[in-house]
Amino acid sequence: MLLAVIVPVKSFAVAKGRLSSALGDAERESLARTCAERVVVAAAPAPVYVVCGSDDIAGWAAFMGARAVLQTSAGLNGAVHDGWTQARADGADHILVAHADLPLVSTFAHVPVVGEVTLVPDRHNDGTNVLSMPANTDFELHYGPGSFVAHLEEANLRGLPHRVLHDDNLALDLDTADDLKELDRRTNDSTHT
Repeated sequence: MLLAVIVPVKSFAVAKGRLSSALGDAERESLARTCAERVVVAAAPAPVYVVCGSDDIAGWAAFMGARAVLQTSAGLNGAVHDGWTQARADGADHILVAHADLPLVSTFAHVPVVGEVTLVPDRHNDGTNVLSMPANTDFELHYGPGSFVAHLEEANLRGLPHRVLHDDNLALDLDTADDLKELDRRTNDSTHT
């Protein structure tokens, strides 16, 4: 399997705006950068395609050893499509899409399965934090609220072999103040065990 990992990344300076009630600008920027770095490192040894719209993030991607792909299509679905298109053009036969805000990720090695779509939902079974599939799959992306159910329905509609992988570390993304509390709880629990 020639796997490629696609990671859409917003400018760190504007990322995590929904956390502005809990964190200041510098804290949000640092958190976004730290999470994105963890995601890129966890993707090793697969090539990583960082889809972005800024020179700053493109430079960061190069520093991290990833390939920067300029986003030309609108929204998150467009960003993933742009990365997917480039990865296929480079010979990838399987893709894995990972959000850049997964603070507990350590590996994606257990996610992709040859010939299958794998969906990893967030901890609320609402979003799709990680999505993996053969690169030539005819699959419409549905990122946004309710994407997990929409992606599951898409796989069923197209009759694609698929599985749902519940992974506590990949299920935690950072969108709300409650997510930050959950991260803090898990971090504190792990330091006391």
